[in-house]
Amino acid sequence: MPKPIKDNICEEQLFSSLYKKYAADLNNFLYYKYGSVLSPKDKVQEAFIKLWENCGKITPNKAKSFLFTTANNLMLNAYAHQKVVRKFEQIKPKSSTNESPEFLMQEEEYRKKLEKAISNLTEAQRVAFLMNRVEGKRFKEIAALLDISTKAVEKRIYGALKKLREDIDEL
Repeated sequence: MPKPIKDNICEEQLFSSLYKKYAADLNNFLYYKYGSVLSPKDKVQEAFIKLWENCGKITPNKAKSFLFTTANNLMLNAYAHQKVVRKFEQIKPKSSTNESPEFLMQEEEYRKKLEKAISNLTEAQRVAFLMNRVEGKRFKEIAALLDISTKAVEKRIYGALKKLREDIDEL
C-alpha cells in the first residue's frame, strides 16, 4: 500500500521542505565535527541524494536521522580514505640504485643497439620475434594469428635471432 502523498518523501514539495529544514544544520554538524578539509557541503549533498534514492523506504519522521547518519558515515569514509592517502604519501620511493652511472649509460647504449637491430629485421621476422619474445605467444599461436605454418614461424624467429646476434655482439 503506497504512502499518502503528504507522507511520501518522493513527493517533490516534501523533499524540498526537508532540504530547507535540515541542510544548514547538517552542514554545520559536519563542519563542527570534522572541519572543512573533507568537504562537508559535498557530504550534505550526497546524503540528500541517498535520501532521494531511498525516498520510498523512509518515512518523513525518520528522514532527519537517516540524513545525519548517512552524512556522518560519508565523512568517516572520507576520513579513512585520507588516512590511507597520507600513509602512502609518507612512504618515500627508492630514489637511489646500486647501479653505477657507467652501467646505466651502457644499459642505455645497449637498449638503443637492440632497438636498431630489431628495426633492421624484415617485417616478417620482426612481427614473429616480437609476438614471441614480448607478448609471450607460442609458435602455434603466432602461426594461427599470421595464418602461416608453425615451421614458417620457427624459421622467422630463428632467422631474427641469428640476425640480431650478428648485429649486436653483446647478445
